[in-house]
Parts: sequence; structure tokens; C-alpha cells
Amino acid sequence: MWKKSLRVSAETSPSLLLRAVSSSSSSSLALHRFREFYPFRSVGTIPAQRNVSPFRECSILPALEINFKSFCSQPKLAENFRCWNCGAGAEYATAFMFCHTCCSIQPVDESVDYFRIFGLRREYGIELEELEKMYKDWQKKIHPDLVHSKSQRERDYAAAQSARVIGSYYTLADPLSRAIYLAKLEGLAVDEEERITDPELLAEIMEIRETIDEAEDTPSLNAIRGQLQEKFQFWSSSFKVAFDMKTHEDVIPSIRRMIYYRRAIEEIVKKL
Repeated sequence: MWKKSLRVSAETSPSLLLRAVSSSSSSSLALHRFREFYPFRSVGTIPAQRNVSPFRECSILPALEINFKSFCSQPKLAENFRCWNCGAGAEYATAFMFCHTCCSIQPVDESVDYFRIFGLRREYGIELEELEKMYKDWQKKIHPDLVHSKSQRERDYAAAQSARVIGSYYTLADPLSRAIYLAKLEGLAVDEEERITDPELLAEIMEIRETIDEAEDTPSLNAIRGQLQEKFQFWSSSFKVAFDMKTHEDVIPSIRRMIYYRRAIEEIVKKL
């Protein structure tokens, strides 16, 4: 139980004050104490990046706003996090990337999936514009060139985090690699080199290759590519339905079709 009289100082952590404000029986006093050390312009919200503060500014803090009326609007606390530099625990969902207490970039946490890195729901139908925006935002904050004044250890962490952000972005930006990644997250094995055993699919693939080989001009190849792209999109949509409906028996067949149509498209691109 928090005491009504709150002692605040330059050493008092922001998270401690937030908890005090939310749980104190004297909300006006708590709010007054909080404002002494965390001034803000707007009424009713506290920008996470403060205008005046006795604490050192952290340029990679997210532009979050916390509403006094609903403290549950804070990001979900990251679990089992402990900063390697200052020892602080997690206060934000992005703690896997950097510490919000001392701003140190953290080592890569392989348990964090690609969707969480960009704050996206684990689903196939993502907004590519939002993904690209978050990708560029992360790169501005953890790119190795921007942390040259840090210690070697933190520069190494930044390089590893940046590489993982890049790999995560390209995986999620491509519909085929995104489908394969989602299937793997669900524990479904995807063998991209698996031989075709479906007679119908085998006959179709052979016909496609023969048509590509016989095409002698660019317009013909582009026409074939357009048809294949439509087929790819059809099976991409089929995957989304299967994944959303949790009909796992239809997930792998959809991915398999997408793989073969993508390869045929790549063959055409090589001939153009």
C-alpha cells in the first residue's frame, strides 16, 4: 500500500512515480508530486519524452502518451527482462530492444518474434506501410552508425539488433516468406525443396515451364508472368483464410503452390 505522502527526488524512477499516482488514495497530491519532476504541456496526458527532467534524456524512447484515466494503456510489460548495463527490469514492451531506464541497447532476444519487433499482430494480413514505417523508425534508433560513441559491447549489440530488424523486415514484407514464417511459428514444418507428389500440380508446373521455354518475346513472357502472379495471389489469399481459420491442413498446400508459382515467375524474370 502506497503512503499518501510521497517523497520524490532526482533518484526517484519514473515508473515508481507512475505507480504512486495510480495507486495513491490522494490522487491530487500524487499528481502534484509527479508534475514537480515531470512537467508537460498537454492536460490529461504525460508524454513519455518529457520537456524538463532531472533524468538524462533518452533519444530512443518511444513517443508514447499515458492517459491519467487509464494506466492500463501502457504497453504490456516485457517479461524476464533485466538490463545488462543498469540492472533495471522491464517497464515497456520494447525492453527487448533497449532499456528505458539507461537507454542502453540490449542483446538480441531470439524469443521475440518478428511481428513483436514491429508491434504487429501475428497475422498474415499486415499493413505494409505500417511495417515500413516501423522499420525505418527502428533503423534510425539502433543503426550501428548512430551509436559510434557507445562502448564496443553496445555497438556489437546495436549491429546484431539492426541485422535482426533488417532480416525481420524482409521476411514480413514478402508474402511468401511471411507465410512460411507464420507456419513455422505454428509448429508446421515447411520443406521448400520438397518434391512434387501431387499429379495435378506436377502436370501444371511442367506445362508452365514448357510455355515459358517456348515464349520468344517480351510481351509473351509478361503475359505469362501476369497469369502466374494472379495464381500466386489466389493461393496467398487461400493461405490467409486457412491460417485465420486455423485449418492447418490447408496451410502447407497453399504455401507449396506459392513456392512453385514464385519460382516460375523468377524464371521469367531471368529471361526478360
